[in-house]
Amino acid sequence: MLSVLGARATDLLLRGGEEARASRRLAVIAAAIVLIVVGAAFTTDALYIRAKAALAQVLLERAWATTLATGQPTKAWSWADTWPVARLTFPSLDRSAIVLEEAGGEALAFGPAHVAASAGPGASGTTVIAAHRDTHFAFIKDLKPGDEIDVATPEGRTVRYRMTGSAIVHAQASGISAGGKTPRLALVTCYPFDGLTRGPMRYVVFADALP
Repeated sequence: MLSVLGARATDLLLRGGEEARASRRLAVIAAAIVLIVVGAAFTTDALYIRAKAALAQVLLERAWATTLATGQPTKAWSWADTWPVARLTFPSLDRSAIVLEEAGGEALAFGPAHVAASAGPGASGTTVIAAHRDTHFAFIKDLKPGDEIDVATPEGRTVRYRMTGSAIVHAQASGISAGGKTPRLALVTCYPFDGLTRGPMRYVVFADALP
């Protein structure tokens, strides 16, 4: 009788251990599925953002060409609340981007945006241009002091700047002054470049206009 009870107890213990192991396996599988789904969602979202940014620049290039030809601000699409105001070119990196007037919060989704409170592109004072770190300004971390940055204006004028340095600053204490008698340029993006969330730090590239 005792041997039978012992066997049953052993059998129950083995079954309990197997069920516990099975539960753990199911939990691990469920967690893996959740991670895969979340990762796929992030990947899809990132690809969509980059595709939208790339397509927008194609449409903005056309609008910019029309602006230069007519001398009139031209929207890239009819419902846009912003329009091209400059073209940035980075000869050392073989990159360029159309800059938008910051007329609404959606501007940065389509390209770099001129901060309205700063000097106009190519004008005296500091021109501040902001863009996302994972799309249009992902490459500015590769700029080096001495690199040239060209800013073309709607009037057909090109102002050439030379990078003087960079800084990592707090968004509320950037140290950027919009005043001054000579043209300066400040390119701003979020920092760090590989961050998953938007924090308070910013990466700023400073450049002075060449004579």
